[in-house]
Amino acid sequence: MAAPHGARQLPSTGLRDARGRQLRDLRISVTDRCNFRCVYCMPKELFGRDYPFLERSELLTFEEIERVARIAVSLGVRKLRLTGGEPLLRRGIENLVAKLAALRTPDGKRVDLALTTNGSALPVKAEALSAAGLQRVTVSLDSLREDRFQAINDVKFPLARVLDGIAAAEAADLGPIKINAVIKRGVNDDEVLALAEHFRGTGHTLRFIEYMDVGSSNGWEMADVVPSAEILRQIGEVHPLEPLTPTHPGETAKRWRYTDGAGEIGVISSVTGAFCGSCTRARISVEGKLFTCLFANEGTDLRALLRGGASDDELAAALTGVWSARDDRYSELRAQVPPSQSPTHRRIEMSYIGG
Repeated sequence: MAAPHGARQLPSTGLRDARGRQLRDLRISVTDRCNFRCVYCMPKELFGRDYPFLERSELLTFEEIERVARIAVSLGVRKLRLTGGEPLLRRGIENLVAKLAALRTPDGKRVDLALTTNGSALPVKAEALSAAGLQRVTVSLDSLREDRFQAINDVKFPLARVLDGIAAAEAADLGPIKINAVIKRGVNDDEVLALAEHFRGTGHTLRFIEYMDVGSSNGWEMADVVPSAEILRQIGEVHPLEPLTPTHPGETAKRWRYTDGAGEIGVISSVTGAFCGSCTRARISVEGKLFTCLFANEGTDLRALLRGGASDDELAAALTGVWSARDDRYSELRAQVPPSQSPTHRRIEMSYIGG
């Protein structure tokens, strides 16, 4: 079948940036809305009832997302992840999943297709997502204490419904399931072992994430960060661990397995162990801006090209130009200077660009 808009099929180029990092992963935000108001992401005092979320006409359509994703795959992207906001709030999300699941690399292989969610809608969405071709889900879960979980999500959403969502995803064969827990000093750092023990032996992979200075609204301070080394020490003193080799280049989480065979955990050391040097990820915001770093403050407008009649070749050239010029290494630079001297420019919010 001929490519849309009269464009030829683009060859895979193994696109690399100014530091030799290959474009392999594309994270696509499908909504800026969320039904949670997690205090480290969308605090209620800033994202209240009157917050001006984007109008539906401003969002990329599913057809526009599929077109950009197809071109990105032709340029070397091998992993697509849908994010938000909360992506399951986007009406008809399974239709987008089906479009992306149909994409193939130039050599005919499927693209790795995943989705990150707070889990709230998985009990009713998991089967449809699996049937549409979604391969994996990652669920955010920061506490196993009901009172604390509700305080973190700040909308009194019950813990049991997220646990039900994880079970529904497992039943729908959306695994192996990953569980992301952001650990913040004085908030949930006393639950590290409890979280690890809850998911030990389940076949799910729990990943501990250092509390990050994403955006400008969460009041981040270095004192709030619980280093991955401390997390590993807490768990390892009770359940011995040994390191695993990465499953693919640019993997953000360092993997560890229990020596008794009860599964594995991961740690994402985005503050104490910057991994900019191997970062292979680009991000597209809900209204079509391309960002080459989670800590960026501006992006490249792809929506204007999509709606302005650009051909696939022109879109490919835009993607190529942005990535080829990429020189981002915010986390490495932050680690080289005292916190008081760290960059203070206003950055995009996590809820806008996804994780």
